Amino acid sequence: MSAKAISEQTGKEFLYKYICTAAAVQNRFRYANVTTETDWERLTQEHPWLLTEKLVVKPDQLIKRRGKLGLVGINLDLPGVQDWVKSRLMKETMVAKAKGVLKNFLIEPFVEHAQSDEFYVCVYAAREGDYILFHHEGGVEVGDVDAKAERLLVPVDDKLSEEQVTEKLLAHVSEEKKGVLASFIVGLFNLYEDLYFTYLEINPLVVTGDGVYVLDMAAKIDATADYICKAKWGDVEFPPPFGREAYPEEAYIADLDAKSGASLKLTLLNPRGRIWTMVAGGGASVVYSDTICDLGGVDELANYGEYSGAPSEQQTYDYAKTILSLITREKHPQGKVLIIGGSIANFTNVAATFKGIVRAIKDYQGPLKEHEVTIFVRRGGPNYQEGLRVMGEVGKTTGIPIHVFGTETHMTAIVGMAMGHRPIPNQPPMDAHTANFLLNAASNAVTPANTRTASFSEPKSAGEATPPKKPKAGFQAAKATTLFSRHTKSIVWGMQTRAVQGMLDFDYVCSRDEPSVAAMVYPFTGDHKQKFYWGHKEILVPVYKSMDDAMKKHSDVDVLISFASLRSAFDSTMETMQHPQIRTIAIIAEGIPEAQTRKIIKAADQKGVTIIGPATVGGIKPGCFKIGNTGGMLDNILASKLYRPGSVAYVSRSGGMSNELNNIISRTTDGVYEGVAIGGDRYPGSTFMDHVLRYQDTPGVQMIVMLGEIGGTEEYRICQGIGEGRITKPVVCWCIGTCATMFSSEVQFGHAGACANQASETAVAKNQALRDAGAYVPKSFDELGDVIKTVYDGLVANGTIVPAQEVPPPTVPMDYSWARELGLIRKPASFMTSICDERGQELIYAGMPITEVFKEEMGLGGVLGLLWFQRRLPRYACQFIEMCLMVTADHGPAVSGAHNTIVCARAGKDLISCLTSGLLTIGDRFGGALDAAAKQFSKAFDSGMLPMEFVNKMKKDGKLIMGIGHRVKSINNPDMRVQILKDFVKQNFPASQMLDYALNVEKITTSKKPNLILNVDGFIGVAFVDLLRTCGGFTRDEADEFVEIGSLNGIFVLGRSMGFIGHYLDQKRLKQGLYRHPWDDISYVLPEHMSM
Repeated sequence: MSAKAISEQTGKEFLYKYICTAAAVQNRFRYANVTTETDWERLTQEHPWLLTEKLVVKPDQLIKRRGKLGLVGINLDLPGVQDWVKSRLMKETMVAKAKGVLKNFLIEPFVEHAQSDEFYVCVYAAREGDYILFHHEGGVEVGDVDAKAERLLVPVDDKLSEEQVTEKLLAHVSEEKKGVLASFIVGLFNLYEDLYFTYLEINPLVVTGDGVYVLDMAAKIDATADYICKAKWGDVEFPPPFGREAYPEEAYIADLDAKSGASLKLTLLNPRGRIWTMVAGGGASVVYSDTICDLGGVDELANYGEYSGAPSEQQTYDYAKTILSLITREKHPQGKVLIIGGSIANFTNVAATFKGIVRAIKDYQGPLKEHEVTIFVRRGGPNYQEGLRVMGEVGKTTGIPIHVFGTETHMTAIVGMAMGHRPIPNQPPMDAHTANFLLNAASNAVTPANTRTASFSEPKSAGEATPPKKPKAGFQAAKATTLFSRHTKSIVWGMQTRAVQGMLDFDYVCSRDEPSVAAMVYPFTGDHKQKFYWGHKEILVPVYKSMDDAMKKHSDVDVLISFASLRSAFDSTMETMQHPQIRTIAIIAEGIPEAQTRKIIKAADQKGVTIIGPATVGGIKPGCFKIGNTGGMLDNILASKLYRPGSVAYVSRSGGMSNELNNIISRTTDGVYEGVAIGGDRYPGSTFMDHVLRYQDTPGVQMIVMLGEIGGTEEYRICQGIGEGRITKPVVCWCIGTCATMFSSEVQFGHAGACANQASETAVAKNQALRDAGAYVPKSFDELGDVIKTVYDGLVANGTIVPAQEVPPPTVPMDYSWARELGLIRKPASFMTSICDERGQELIYAGMPITEVFKEEMGLGGVLGLLWFQRRLPRYACQFIEMCLMVTADHGPAVSGAHNTIVCARAGKDLISCLTSGLLTIGDRFGGALDAAAKQFSKAFDSGMLPMEFVNKMKKDGKLIMGIGHRVKSINNPDMRVQILKDFVKQNFPASQMLDYALNVEKITTSKKPNLILNVDGFIGVAFVDLLRTCGGFTRDEADEFVEIGSLNGIFVLGRSMGFIGHYLDQKRLKQGLYRHPWDDISYVLPEHMSM
């Protein structure tokens, strides 16, 4: 949602900080905020003027017409203000239909002035520009300003001058005030533009000899411009409409939404209500709310919300558990119902999102049964069959009544079932599985000719798209009637490989001669080629870093599909329109600031470019072309017969609902001719009327369907077109959002433009106007399919439509990844792993989530136990591992590994190369004796050999005893590292038989030579054998296996790596040059015949 109301205090703060005007703005920053927690003594210290001036006090909670409601205290001293606030604070108050509690007040200085000093000024946004309303008589009794105020339109991208203001707005203002007002209004308008306001009203604006006073203000800002205005806005709080409390759960979901690329919305209407919804899609969420209210459930509707944009399993889980926690707080005598609904998704993996919901249901299964919650599910889209299956399974396993339906059931039918208005079928009919569509049983793999096209008026020639006429100088370019044909070529902006593959699969199933995607543009890589499938074959699609290069090399392209982010969509779109070959641009991104969208629209109108979007999934022309993810995956394309044209064209705001229209139209008529989702923003790039007129002028279209919604007045242009005879084809219309008029407080629905600012913008008013104009308007969305069928049957009966013979589509191979997702194939894995899993929302070490690892404070030793031994080791074992790492970390620069690392570092090599050169020296002679010592001592001990027998045998065999001996340390100069470890083992290990055996061997070897001690490698080796055998976590065979596979040497490698890295960093820090070994430290021994 974009336009959001801000408090009066926030609006004035912005104005006082950033307005630039020659007019003297008085009382800057002189306001004080009062709540239940206000300390009046501290407030007067912060604002000493409260003690000395007369004051005005009023609630600051988005309440309109406070003066008429008696909610403004005027000309009071501070005690009077305190009494006024006390009598109202936390008191319930009715404002129109909304009942709310007064809890936030604003105190300002009282301004003595005459009635003639009061003026009214308002700036608000429209598609064509920004309007300034001005009236020379402001105040409480201003009346209907729309009817009597002076009005000035500032077109998009135009500047406002004081001369314009004076001439157009200030005709009835006295001469001495014109200059001040003109300067202030220009400054106000510039502030409005710079800070991305969408609405800014001041009433009254008082002008006296001292300057300008802003008494009352109401404002909205474009919340999507946060990334542009953050430095000036700061952290803006958006208060809820009066009559609706701000709940922490709403804030939690808003925070999830802000951190996610998906869309997550939640508004609590009646937390004690019986009917709860969890709906996927901005348009579908409104339709479900409408249907609940139409069936008499407005008083029991607990919430409005939506999740869409392919949220992850974890995000869906977080959203679902929030809903379930709210449902299960208070019991209802009739039990409760949860409607998990949605239209047919275009790209969201339904099974993945449902898995998140299923997890939440399992977590709350007890409370759900206790509160007698019945769940109704209806969904379609990618992998929806698996999603419905897991949802049905959780109902059976938990005992919660869950009724599951797919695309065979009308979208809102489950509402009637949930509310008892229609029976629940025992065995609902199931549509064919995805695999049934894609794994075609036909033996002929050749692509059949698309004979359906022949029965329609669309020509087959390459020049079939209606070219736009070249504009005369000074006139706007005309836009094309036909946007897409079987020969349309496009460029895709963004590395959206899944969407591109979907387009190519659609092309193939439509029997196009060649792919519709000519190239991709991705500024973040160099030019290269990307591999895709064209039917069974692999093809390469070029990817360009530069838009200019792509356009030059593909002059036949006339469509751009932009997947640019909301931050870059404006710049990339304006760049695209510099290329005259582009006639249509689809902008997918949601959240583009409205001011930028209007600039795009203006430029597009001047250049004759059709814009679809922003905030859209795109559009589709069966048999010809589809934009990105429109129409969903191939199973839905085939189920809705979108591979060939029908006779019905539609236009919708919602992308998800456009796919639902594909389903409805395919079931009730001969199919879709063309469909466009213009997007949910307040100012879509193209309008309902633009597309309806195209359909009117297209011979192949015999009837038109329009799905409008609350907000805006564009639908009235359809009424006008029907009334004037410009639109003569049958038009079936429905505007969603009829529930809004039944709510006591304003609700911002999922789409940014879905909010009525006046009575004429309500869905109810627009539906009635369309009905009066002669459009076919059902009583509710539930009946939309029936009305479409009735109109279509009439056209067939009178011969207008002659249904053509069906032609089977060609076989399209299924992608391996999707076939695996559906469980249709199996393949031996190339790798197996049992220690770590990163696929979920949380990293897992040997079955233990990473959060638990930190919560249990397992430390590095504990993590090593999980990853190396797949065990949660005892605390002492973890400590011993960490001690081993500490004592083996380094042993000075002279040892071979450190020496190699230093030489390599001084040769200018990188960290990895230097570390590797040091590690490669580890072996039996340096550091690698842990495994060998453990094996030798274990074998001798296990065979029952006495220490002396072991020493003698090794001597007889001519073998060194691994782990015995040191170049520096001796029995007289002990290694303190060994002593530290020995003390720990004796104090903490349950037993140390192997260590005791090794120490007895040491007594024998040191009696012969004092430096033949048990060194640190040998100690760690034998102590680790004791650890593995006695800690209780391993069988004897498992302990021996870990020794055999070399795990103990890993301790030395890991520990010494720390030291090697230290030496590398030390040499770099000391800036040591290339090392060359001195000659005097080399003994040159040459063969005698060479030396002679």
